[in-house]
Amino acid sequence: MKYIIVLGDGMADEPIGELGGLTPLEAADTPVMDRLARDGMVGRFSTVPAGFHPGSEVANMTVLGYDVTKAFEGRGVLEAASMGVDIPEGVMAMRCNLITIADGKIKNHSGGHISTGEASQLIADLQKELGDDMVTFYPGVSYRHLLLIKGGDKRIACTPPHDVPGTPFADVMVKAEVNEAEYTARLVNDLILRSQKFLAAHPINQKRIAEGKDPANSIWPWSPGYRPSMRPLSERFPVNDGVVISAVDLIFGIGVYAGLRPIMVEGATGLYDTNYEGKAQAAIDALRGGADFVFLHVEASDEAGHEGDVELKKRTIEYLDRRILAPIVEASASLDEPLAIAVLPDHPTPCRLRTHTSEPVPFLIYKPGMTPDSVTSFSEKTALHGGYGTVAGDEFMNLLMK
Repeated sequence: MKYIIVLGDGMADEPIGELGGLTPLEAADTPVMDRLARDGMVGRFSTVPAGFHPGSEVANMTVLGYDVTKAFEGRGVLEAASMGVDIPEGVMAMRCNLITIADGKIKNHSGGHISTGEASQLIADLQKELGDDMVTFYPGVSYRHLLLIKGGDKRIACTPPHDVPGTPFADVMVKAEVNEAEYTARLVNDLILRSQKFLAAHPINQKRIAEGKDPANSIWPWSPGYRPSMRPLSERFPVNDGVVISAVDLIFGIGVYAGLRPIMVEGATGLYDTNYEGKAQAAIDALRGGADFVFLHVEASDEAGHEGDVELKKRTIEYLDRRILAPIVEASASLDEPLAIAVLPDHPTPCRLRTHTSEPVPFLIYKPGMTPDSVTSFSEKTALHGGYGTVAGDEFMNLLMK
């Protein structure tokens, strides 16, 4: 048996008036998901343990069967792994967004979806301006970057910028959770303020403003941690050759620690215009080439949820169904082994809230020859009646891989 997980990041939502009280997943035309649900089994998955922020890092680690209460060390260290950046002992890593601030408020978490080329130059120049023996910036993809601080104390309270659009940035700056972390909190806040002065005058941002685009005029570090301890999936499940496909450093980082080979697809953007067909083909090629496990992650629905764009979110779900699931299901008939297929979000990203929530998400598992439950379509509501009930922890992976 081969296995593939197709994860639509943030795909789950809540009923929306302009969709006639349906969620985007219910309103979307998803014949492939519905067929897999009809021929398989569905359920609900609580991907965010109590006490944890509903971030993609926590939820995706849980999807892959990790106990985040033991293994989670922040988002920065996971993204560092995907970038090939080693985290030595005594060094704290943080995710470092480039964001847009307007009138003293966080306008968006993405620097107006700044391009990777523009962002790489900004990060390189920030390293020259703010970096030293203690502070190091590393460029990532689009607005997602990395900050390392030697001797940093992770016991600081940080606010993910995508959680607080429209909030005065001064109200959500870093706070120390213990006295010993006061220096780290002051250091990070000082870097934020100094970055704003530097980035405001940067030629790249001046050009973006002239073109009517949002400037990436502040850094926003968050999710601090140290190097995590994660066992490869091969030590727990029948995974001999696993791959991870995404456009997001965080997901690649989780994959690296999980022992999966990262596959980068040209044109994979993390947005609605990502290369869906390329991702699907990469998964098919990997399965035909000997891989027995694929984790295929698509970010588009999450970004649409953060934008509060209902129609766009619905469309990204339809793209996932038509442009990724359809070719994978068609190709599964020609594989040398049967293919088990799982489809799910990692967490909801309701368009109304424009941020993540901790509600359980719907999931489906299809295996050739399995006895289906009574559910005939895939959505948040139908999952309430699924044969799997509500699962948590590593139960999803055990159901898929057993």
